[in-house]
This record gives sequence, C-alpha cells and structure tokens, in this order.
Amino acid sequence: MITYETDPSHYAHWRLAFDGPIATLTLDIQEDRGILPGYKLKLNSYDLGVDMELHDAVQRIRFEHPEVKCVVITSGKARMFCSGANIYMLGLSTHAWKVNFCKFTNETRNGLEDSSEHSGLKFLAALNGATAGGGYEMALACDEIAMIDDRSTAVSLPEVPLLGVLPGTGGLTRLVDKRKMRRDLADVFCTTSEGVRAERALEWKLVDHIAKPQQFEELVKARAAELAKQSDRPGGQGIALTPLKRTDDDKGYHYTHVDVAIDRDTRIATLTVSAPMGRQPDELEEILTQGARWWPLAMARELDDAILMLRTNDLDVGLWQIKTRGDLAAVLEADATLQKFKDNWFVRETIGMLRRCLRRLDVSSRSMFAVLDEGSCFGGLFFELALAADRSFMLQIEDDVARAPKIALSEANFGLFPMNNGLSRLATRFADDAAPVSAAHAAIGKNLAADQAAELGLVTFVPDELDWDEELRIAFEERTALSPDALTGMEASLRFAGGETMDTRIFGRLTAWQNWIFNRPNAVGETGALKVYGTGAKAKFNWERV
Repeated sequence: MITYETDPSHYAHWRLAFDGPIATLTLDIQEDRGILPGYKLKLNSYDLGVDMELHDAVQRIRFEHPEVKCVVITSGKARMFCSGANIYMLGLSTHAWKVNFCKFTNETRNGLEDSSEHSGLKFLAALNGATAGGGYEMALACDEIAMIDDRSTAVSLPEVPLLGVLPGTGGLTRLVDKRKMRRDLADVFCTTSEGVRAERALEWKLVDHIAKPQQFEELVKARAAELAKQSDRPGGQGIALTPLKRTDDDKGYHYTHVDVAIDRDTRIATLTVSAPMGRQPDELEEILTQGARWWPLAMARELDDAILMLRTNDLDVGLWQIKTRGDLAAVLEADATLQKFKDNWFVRETIGMLRRCLRRLDVSSRSMFAVLDEGSCFGGLFFELALAADRSFMLQIEDDVARAPKIALSEANFGLFPMNNGLSRLATRFADDAAPVSAAHAAIGKNLAADQAAELGLVTFVPDELDWDEELRIAFEERTALSPDALTGMEASLRFAGGETMDTRIFGRLTAWQNWIFNRPNAVGETGALKVYGTGAKAKFNWERV
C-alpha cells in the first residue's frame, strides 16, 4: 500500500532551509531510495516518492512558515538540476501507475501556481545545471526561472525525440500559454534532444534571467528578494501540521471527520464526510489556537489524503458514493467563519487547501455520485462535494418535514472555491448561464427540500422513499457495468464546461497523453522508444498517423 504522509525528518530527496522571508528547497536525490524496487534515481531524476516530499514541503511552508514569501527551488548536485521523471521507473511501471504518478505531479506543480496567485507565496527556479523533461516542467511552474550560463547547462523537453511521448506535466502548455513562446520555436525546442543553452533560452523566453557561474548566486538572491517584495504573507507564528489519524483495514480508510468504506464486490467506495461537532471557534485567536485541529483544515487534510489513497491503491473501485453527516447549520457556520476571516493568512491558506482538495476530486478518473439522504448536510462548502459529483440523488420525503434532507447554499458556492477553469462549480454546472446561477444565489439563506432543489437545477434526481433504494441500486449497477476507459474519457470531457484555462488544457492534454500516446506500442511496445531507452538500440515505430 502506498501512503502519502511524510515530514521533513523522513525526507530522502529534498532539503528545506529558511533564511527570513526566503526558503530554499534543494533537490538532492538519493538514487537508491526509490519508492519501489528495480531502478536507481540517477541524474537527480524523480519518482512518486520524490514528489510526495515536494508536496509535503510546500504544504509545510504554507502553514508552518508564514514568514516565507519566496521559495527558491534548486539542486544540490553539481552541474545537474533535474533530469525529470526516472525513465527506468516509467519503463517498469504499469499504465495505471504512470497515470497516477503524472496526475499527482501535475497537481503538485499546479499547486505552486495556485499559491502564487492566491496566497502570495512566490517561487523561483534556480537552474544550476542540466534541466530536462519534468525537471524543466517543475521550473515552468515557478514564477521566474534563473539559469546558470556555464556554456554547458541546457534546458530541454526531450520526450518526443527520446521517448516517443509528450512533455506530460504541463510542459507544452506552459511554454505557449504561460511563457508566450512562439509556436515555431516551441516546435524546434521540443524536438531537439540536446536542448537550448542560456543565451538562446533567454531569447526564446524559456528562462527569465541568466548569469555566469561567478554571478549566479547573487542573481538568485536578488531575484528572490524582488519576488518576496510582491508577497503579502505576514510572518508571525506558524501552524504545525500534526500527523493525520488514519486507520486502514480491508474495509477502507477511517479518519476523524472522513470515512471511506469500500465494497470490493460491487467496486463502490462510500466517502462519508462529517460536519463539525460541538462549539466551533468564532474568533480568530481561538482559530489560530486550534491550528491543525480546526475543523475546516482537519477535514480538508483528511479528505485530500483519502482521495489520494483511493486513487493509488484501489484502482478497480470505479464509483465513489459521496455522503455527508451532521448538522447543516454547523457547516454553514463554518462557511461564515471562513468568509469572515478570509483575509487572515491562516484562514486564507485553509481556503487554499480546500480549493486544491476539491480540484483533486474534479480531476479524479472515478465516477462520483452524491447521495443526499436522511441525515445528510449538503450545505455551503459541503454542497461543493455534490456539485463536484457527476450525478446527485436527493431523497424526497413529503409527509415528514423533520426527516427530509435539506440543502443550503452560501456565498462559498459562488466563487470561494473556483475550479481549474476559473469558474465556480455552480457556474460550470449551468454552462456559465447567468440566469440559473442568479436564481440559486437568491436562495441563499433558505433550507431547500428536494422538490425546491430540483426546481433550481441543483440536484439530478429526487426519488421518493418508495423508489429510493431501487433507483439508487439500478443507477449504481448500470454505472459500474460500463467501460472504465469510456467513463474516464466522458467524465473528463464533461466536468469542465465553458472556456478553457491553462489548467484545464494541462489536464485535458494529460488525459490524451496518458491514455493514448503512453499506451501505444511506439512508446511502450517491446521496440518502443521508452522500452529501448538506454540500451543503445533504436526504437522501431509504426509509421501510420492515426
């Protein structure tokens, strides 16, 4: 079983150092410490374990070090920044492993940009040696890239000429969408295996700054200081991210606020997320005192971990049933607290954690059905879970108002947690049609029964008690009988309506890369480029264009 929790005392590949407002993350891969056996992480290449450490390190900077305004990402190895994802690991991996690895890598990279945009945490890549593939893609996710000009260091995306695949963690997209590189120059760059050195890299917009070896350290310090000036992070006492309390057994994963029950016969997982219980803090000082125990952050960390555990370890569990339990009013009170103190650095970081966790749901290749039954509390933040689902079923009880489930909207549903497309889930649900979104907004403050929710278009089906069990059974059985491949393609196409953004293009192109190019014989066949890499043999391609 793969687990995602770690902490700096267990890092094998990253070193984290602090100097006032500047943090430095140094990549120094231990080649014999791969997460799985069978390969060595040579040339500062990475696998899933390396990215787990990066994800954890950035999380700790966000919450434990509010004094940090800029993070410098560099290498601890001479003349080698990062050669990207380990090719031998990819050659040994199953297709599913490659997919999950690349998706987590994308989410981690996108998280850097998310923190820069929403939390004022800036990132500077200091390329002090050769930078290739995923190593350069990590740099592309930073706000600025500084490159040493030593006549040998180059940046490259060599996947097409060397491996028969694509730069898969946003490389192509960030070149043209983010760095505004000319398409013809990007074509040359991505088909030139040896890469581009400093002066041309600067001319082609591949990097932002270059310096000779003698001046490189000073350049990095100066740029980090300038980026730090752009940050509004306040400093002060941080919040320690204490270990999660998770129990694993053959029936699922169990936390304080989140429970995952897996039925392996039906291939369905039920994720039940619980509302806060008891009195919750309503003043900032008390919220800061609770720290990682504060319900919105504690719940978000647990849900995020549960999603990753399911995605990595339970591949054949294709349908996630999402439920909530608890007091609807308590969820809405938590929403109000988030809104009230959203300008505080800790609350802002908690909102960021919730935003990224919900986005992880959006891009998960699993069917998701929200079940709004008796005892549920889909309001505000929790209603985002229903909006993230592919369908929702709300129980209609007409003769007993007290037992009938209700939903409630809050301001949080109208932009506090935007999707990767930049829209709220409500705006995306209605394909950016303003009228139903306005009607939904007018319902804030009301507890809506099933018929009212259906009239507003907020739920998919509203069976009554007589039909409830049978309708759910049929819907679940029909869904789990369909092709997982077809569902993955369908769901990925439907979840982001409206205009595209760099993020949606990254994940859309990633789907094409993972589920087509990376599964074709030209890449992974016995004579494919990925299989023969490093052997001295030349790849043999099927020359048909498909």
